[in-house]
Amino acid sequence: MPAFLTDLNPGWLLILAGLVAMFVRLRLVRQAITVIVPLIAILQLATAQHGVDHFTFNALGIELSFYRVDSLNFLFGLAFLIAALLNAIYALHTDNRLQDGMALAYAGAAVSATFAGDLMTLFIFWEITAITSVFLILQAGTRAAYFASMRYLAVQILSGVLLLDGIAYVWHYTGSLSLEAFTSLDQPGALIIFIAFGIKAAFPFLHNWLQDSYPKSSVVGAVVLSAFTTKLAVYAFARFFPGFDALIWIGAIMTIFPVFFAVIENDLRRVLAYSLNNQVGFMICAIGVGTAGVGNALALNGATAHAFSHIIYKALLFMSVGAVLYRTGTSKASELGGLYRSMPWTALFCIIGGLSISAFPLFSGFIAKSMTMSAVAHEGAADPAMIVVWLMLLFASAGVLEHSGIKIPYFAFFGHDSGKRVKEAPFNMLLAMGMAAFLCIAVGLPAVVPGLGYQWLYSLLPYPIEAAAYQPYTLDHILTQMQLLVLATFAFILLKRLMLYPAEKPGVILDTDWLYRKAGYGAVRWIDTVWAKLGPSLTALFRSLSERAYDRLVDTFSPRGVLARNGVAGGMAVWTTVILAVVLLVSFLTS
Repeated sequence: MPAFLTDLNPGWLLILAGLVAMFVRLRLVRQAITVIVPLIAILQLATAQHGVDHFTFNALGIELSFYRVDSLNFLFGLAFLIAALLNAIYALHTDNRLQDGMALAYAGAAVSATFAGDLMTLFIFWEITAITSVFLILQAGTRAAYFASMRYLAVQILSGVLLLDGIAYVWHYTGSLSLEAFTSLDQPGALIIFIAFGIKAAFPFLHNWLQDSYPKSSVVGAVVLSAFTTKLAVYAFARFFPGFDALIWIGAIMTIFPVFFAVIENDLRRVLAYSLNNQVGFMICAIGVGTAGVGNALALNGATAHAFSHIIYKALLFMSVGAVLYRTGTSKASELGGLYRSMPWTALFCIIGGLSISAFPLFSGFIAKSMTMSAVAHEGAADPAMIVVWLMLLFASAGVLEHSGIKIPYFAFFGHDSGKRVKEAPFNMLLAMGMAAFLCIAVGLPAVVPGLGYQWLYSLLPYPIEAAAYQPYTLDHILTQMQLLVLATFAFILLKRLMLYPAEKPGVILDTDWLYRKAGYGAVRWIDTVWAKLGPSLTALFRSLSERAYDRLVDTFSPRGVLARNGVAGGMAVWTTVILAVVLLVSFLTS
C-alpha cells in the first residue's frame, strides 16, 4: 500500500469519497465508490502501525494528532468500517446521491473521531458526525422527519458545544489536549465533557432524540444511524472515564427502563431504538466497572466486544425491519404478521439477529455479554451493591429476549396473518443481511473452524492476554444463560396464552417527552389563561405605579426639582463632576 495511504486516517478517505459520491451522477460509478472505499479503508487499518502518531499538525500552538491507532480504538474503528461496507451494500437498490454521500461521510467522521490523537481533533469530527448524519433523517421526506431531524441536530450540536467548552477548561488549566483519562469529575472540564458524552450516548432523560429520529429516518438511514453515534460515545467514555462508579448505575438504569417502553411500543423500528438504549447501557455499565484489578481488563474487554457485536447485530435487525418497511410500507406491528411466507430469507436473518442480541450461545452476543456479566459478578464478591447491579443486568437480559429476540420476529413475520403478500427483499438487501448474519454466527462460535470463532475477536480486544484466558463456554455460563432465555420465552408464551401480553395498538409513546409535551404544555396553557384574565388589570396597575414614580423622580431630581433649588446642592454636583474627571485623568496617565 502507498505510504501516503498508510499515514492517512481511514476516516478521511471515507469523508472524501462521500463528498465525491454526492456529485457523481452515474449510479454504477457512485455505488462502486461507496463499496470499494470501505474495503480500502479496512486494508489501511489492518496495516497501520499501533502507538504512533501518523499525521500531526501544529495550529495556534496546539499540537493536533489526526491519526493514532491503539488497542482500544482499533476494534471500534474496524467495526465502523465493516458497518460502512454493509450499509453501502444494503443501499445499492436506491439511487440517492445525497444519501449515499452523507452515509459514507458520516461513517468517515465517526472513524476519524475514533482515531483522533487529541481532544481538539476529536471535537472537530464529533461535530461532523452531527452535520452529516442529519441528512439521513431528512431523506425520509416527511414532515415528521423534518422536525425530528431539527431536534436531532440541535441535541447533537449541544453535545459538541459542551465538549468544546470542556476542552477549553482542560487546555486552560493543563496546557495539554492529550487523550488522558480523567480520574475525577472535579477535574477542570471533566463534568462538562461527561455530560457532552452522555447526550450522545443517550443517557436517561437525555435519550428521546434517539427514539424520535431513528424510526423517522429513511429505510437506509436508520440502518446507518444505528451503527455510529452512540457507539462513538461509548468509545469516548472508555477512553476518558473508565472506572467511574456513576457509569455503573447509569448503565444499569439504561438497561432496564427501555424494556418497559419497548414491550408496549407498536412501531418496530422504535422498538429497536429502545433496544439500542438498552444495549448501550450494558457497555456503559461495563466501562464503569473497569477499575483496577481483574475486573478492569474483563469489563473493558466486555464493553469493547459488546460494542463490536452490537454494531453488527443491531444493523442486521434494522436491515430486516427496514426490508419489511420497504416492501409493505409500514413497520407497525399491528399491521404486520405472516410475512415469513413471502419474505422467508428476511425472516431467517431477523431471527439470527434476534438470537444474537439475546445472547444465545453460539452467537456473538453471548461471547460479548458474558464478559460484562462475569466482570460485575467478580466485583460483587467484594462489593454487595454490585450484586444489585448484576441482578439488574440479568433482568435486562431477559427483557432483551422479550422485546428484540421474540417481539420483532414474531409480530413482523409470524403472529396473526396480516394478509400482505409481497416480494422478498431486493438481492442487495439480502446480501448485506446475509453478511451480517454470517458475522453474528462466526464471531460467536467456539474455535472449531480455523479462522472463525470468538478467539479472533478476543485477540483484538484492548487486553488480549486477559481475553485469551477468559472462557465464555463454561458449563455455568451456558446453563445460566439458557435458563434465563427459556424462562423468558416461557413467560412470553404464557402471557400470550392468557391474553395478558400488551396488545399492539396504534399510538405514540411519549416517554420522558411527556414532561414538556404534556405537563410543560399544560403549564404554559394555564399561565396563558391566567394572564388573559389578570393581565389587563396588572398592566394598568403597573402603568399607574410607574407613572407616579416617574413624576416623583422628576419633581425631586430634575433641574427644576427640590435638590436643585439651593446653591450648595448645585455646587456639590459641579465639584463631584470635577473630582471624577480628575480621577479618570490620573488613571489614564498612570496606566
